Amino acid sequence: MFFNLPTLLTWARIVAIPLIVGVFYLNLPAATQNLVATVLFVIVALTDWADGYLARRLNMTSSFGAFLDPVADKFLVCAALIVLVHLNRLHALVAFVIIGREIAISALREWMAQIGASRSVAVHMVGKVKTAVQMVAIPFLLFDGLLFGLVDTRIWGTVLLYGAAVLTIWSMVYYLQKALPEIRAKVR
Repeated sequence: MFFNLPTLLTWARIVAIPLIVGVFYLNLPAATQNLVATVLFVIVALTDWADGYLARRLNMTSSFGAFLDPVADKFLVCAALIVLVHLNRLHALVAFVIIGREIAISALREWMAQIGASRSVAVHMVGKVKTAVQMVAIPFLLFDGLLFGLVDTRIWGTVLLYGAAVLTIWSMVYYLQKALPEIRAKVR
């Protein structure tokens, strides 16, 4: 099922990433770049919810879709974090922690699947909360201004992304603790 509706939404998320990044290379005022990138990011992030909902609702779940969905999410988040570092809106260490965790946990999940223990590293609530916090923080930092004349999105985005970094470490420790008994059993 490479091209059912939910999977097409996931592919669209991947294809949209260069558009979000490319906005910052257009000859537009900074405020316009920020607004366009933020709107694009939010729309693309909402397709993550939509593709999962449609896959379940229309009974179009597939192994390929289950593989591609988190890959698209990771591409989107990593690209946005790199842009934010480039724009000096995010410290590189925070981006490194979040991106490094994504790589490490993806590798751990792949290894656990190979040894038949993928259930031990199934998605947990702390990972879902981390993702939700990231997906609010990133558009705040992309917007980089006053929202409704009241909310300084750079301050709130920074606070939320630092919170996401803490949740990132917490979730990584959680997944490693869950995987450790399986790893020890297979190493013997």
